[in-house]
Amino acid sequence: MEETLKIILLAITGLAAGFINVNAGGGSTITLPALIFLGLDSTLANGTNRVGILFQNVFAVQSFRNQAVHHTRESLKLSAATLPGAILGSFLSIQISDVWFERLLAIIMVGIVITMIIPQKKIAYERTAPHPQHRFAGMAGLFFIGFYGGFIQVGVGFLLMAVLYHVLKLNLVYVNMHKVFIVAIYTIPSIIIFSLSGNIHWMYGLILGIGNAIGAWWGAKIQVKGGETIIKAILAVAILMMAIKLIL
Repeated sequence: MEETLKIILLAITGLAAGFINVNAGGGSTITLPALIFLGLDSTLANGTNRVGILFQNVFAVQSFRNQAVHHTRESLKLSAATLPGAILGSFLSIQISDVWFERLLAIIMVGIVITMIIPQKKIAYERTAPHPQHRFAGMAGLFFIGFYGGFIQVGVGFLLMAVLYHVLKLNLVYVNMHKVFIVAIYTIPSIIIFSLSGNIHWMYGLILGIGNAIGAWWGAKIQVKGGETIIKAILAVAILMMAIKLIL
């Protein structure tokens, strides 16, 4: 495949993934296979994908702030809980073989699809701060999500939404605002670890990042204006895309 075509493919893939990730999750089910398809081994693709993730979430955080949807102090507290796990997960990820990584990726994708198609009780939470009685459980959940995110990243948005929404009982718009902030923070040490081990293709990562950033910026704007209805619609589309990718 010509290099120009690869660049165009990565930019478009990043654009779609950034939009999906901000509003729901599962964008890495597009970008990670795309990077592998372009010839990167699994560990290199996993590391390169983090560059796009960082760009995407930094721009999404700023987009939320421009719309007066932010709670920086609380976001930092939630992010801190994910950092130790993210560091451990990243170290483990660079040690595992490509064969086992791809097997785990397949199993995880099946698990995500099964989990997300199970009917959930619909509750309209209005809280913009975590439920105080559930904070410890939420922080424990965030530690393990940080480990998972540092290890493989795919579908981490769904897991964060589950903890922030169902455990800490936040309004969905604030769930997504905290989600992009948390991922931006724990991705920083993850990128350092992958970079020091030589597992980032910087040119592909930066191209992917530009696409992710644009998609995330507009995704955050559309989500805040559309509220929970648009979030749920995009979530359904993301799940469908994951299922199709799994079957193919």
